Amino acid sequence: MKSRILPILALTFVLFFFVGEVAWAAEEGGHGGDKTWWDLFRATGVVGILIVGCSVAGMAFTIENIVNLKEEKLAPPDVIGELEGLLEEGRLDEALQVCDADKSYLSNVVAGGILMAGVSFEDMIKGMEQAAAEENFKVLAKMSYLSLIGNIAPLLGLLGTVTGMVSSFQEIEKKKSPTPADLAVGVYESLVNTTMGLFTAIVFLTVFFFIKNKVMKATLGINMVAFELVKKAHTSQHAG
Repeated sequence: MKSRILPILALTFVLFFFVGEVAWAAEEGGHGGDKTWWDLFRATGVVGILIVGCSVAGMAFTIENIVNLKEEKLAPPDVIGELEGLLEEGRLDEALQVCDADKSYLSNVVAGGILMAGVSFEDMIKGMEQAAAEENFKVLAKMSYLSLIGNIAPLLGLLGTVTGMVSSFQEIEKKKSPTPADLAVGVYESLVNTTMGLFTAIVFLTVFFFIKNKVMKATLGINMVAFELVKKAHTSQHAG
């Protein structure tokens, strides 16, 4: 059921975002008399299509991050319970096998500590910290695409504005008696690209900010859980 719901939600969000983005652009450039928002979008040319492509990709990354970066995904409760039981009994090899099979954030961090068992507790903590740093990098890499889209979109908008104005001046140059209206129409149609680019940037940089804060807060809590598990591993080994 979940596999069917996600594509439907993705398509709904993409359509909503596309319509909202272009409608806002139409409102900003609404001095064009009887021009519709579709007419304005067509005037954006290839750059407008690229911006919409960035919007679609950004929405896909947003949904992927929301689904895959949940705390339950990063640290499955059943895995925590299983590891806790194994480590309390000193069954480190079996706990390591559970971590290798799960491959979640928590499992990889705990495995980094268990692999250093038999040396010292400080070395176990260092191994855990190194694994946590690697896992944090992986998590940030997944989210960084939203930041990339948020920074590229306004640049694409600016590119569309510049190329659009160049084309407008070329058209005016061909006319014998150009009027201010001829210039104005070309300019505001070009500025639609800027409007779309800024709208895209605002949306996805905001999404990136909230997702990043939520995930960083979750990983801090998960690191504390991993520390307690590694501590149990050391205690059980020392008791044995």
